[in-house]
Amino acid sequence: MRYRVLGGTGIEVSTYCLGTMMFGAVGNPDHQDSVRIIHAALDQGVNFVDTADMYSAGESEEIVGKALRDPHRREQTVLATKVYFPVGGEGPNRGGTSRRWITRAVENSLKRLGTEWIDLYQVHRPDHRTDIEETLDVLGDLVSQGKIRAFGCSAFPAERIVEAHAVAERRGLRRFRSEQPPYSLLARGVETSVLPVAQRYGMGVLTWAPLASGFLTGTYRKGRPVDLTRGRAALTPHRFDPELPGNAAKLDAVEQFMALAGEIGCTLPELAIAFVAAHPAVTSVILGPRTREQLDGLMKGAPVVLTDEVLDRIDAIVPPGTDLYRADGVWQPPVLTDPALRRRPLGERAAAD
Repeated sequence: MRYRVLGGTGIEVSTYCLGTMMFGAVGNPDHQDSVRIIHAALDQGVNFVDTADMYSAGESEEIVGKALRDPHRREQTVLATKVYFPVGGEGPNRGGTSRRWITRAVENSLKRLGTEWIDLYQVHRPDHRTDIEETLDVLGDLVSQGKIRAFGCSAFPAERIVEAHAVAERRGLRRFRSEQPPYSLLARGVETSVLPVAQRYGMGVLTWAPLASGFLTGTYRKGRPVDLTRGRAALTPHRFDPELPGNAAKLDAVEQFMALAGEIGCTLPELAIAFVAAHPAVTSVILGPRTREQLDGLMKGAPVVLTDEVLDRIDAIVPPGTDLYRADGVWQPPVLTDPALRRRPLGERAAAD
């Protein structure tokens, strides 16, 4: 296992990060089995674990807490979690990045994780309702209080990252130390601006969905039927239906990547993860296994390093900066989903006319 420094924090993390979204009700509900998988990853050199308060409504954090109950394991592990989505109950003020919610959410995460500190606390998504200064201010306070060691953002567009750094500099606040974007052979859009911006600001980068929601596992192949009633396909059938042109393009690319992986003597998942890890902006690649077998299969690819020739051939299949699908397909910014954010009030339009 190789290790890299997370941005400018001085914290060394493994190039593979264990993602725990699939531990809990939405994936593997067996807590003991999930704990064994976490221990297996740690025993193989992974020292970085990523979770979030909203994964299985806090259950994932509880499982991670059980796995890190031993003080030695906790001390040796760089622990990351996230805040933004509503967790527990209904009603207003139960999500977002306000001081009111973050100060409550971090205490809940600390309790579920069974720890006194979080190494990397991440804003799960941008919050258009809250001034970024408010968010940076409360996160800085949590660092001063020793409840978190550093903080970062996730799925932020480049312009929001720039804004956050500008505000931090202008107001003398602590700044985001990392970004967590989706990145894969089939979703290279972040290469255009997000990754260069992260490099410019010296941020660490944790990438997620390196296997493109399963398309880069080899499970989905051109000409083979897809059961849209099971697994991920049942949750988002529009992302897997082979009759849709976008999915057909993904399947065409998968066939070419399968052939390339065979030529260089590795599996498709190994090729996919090695590609993401090869980008100079990337600090760590988040793996999200549900079973021990999946973990072991992914860990076998740790030694794989791609040559410039192979990377050039990858560029010929999916050009740099190209997204064959919308990587963050489940969540969409409020500016796209809330019509009120795109339309002037009728009275204002009439006055303008």
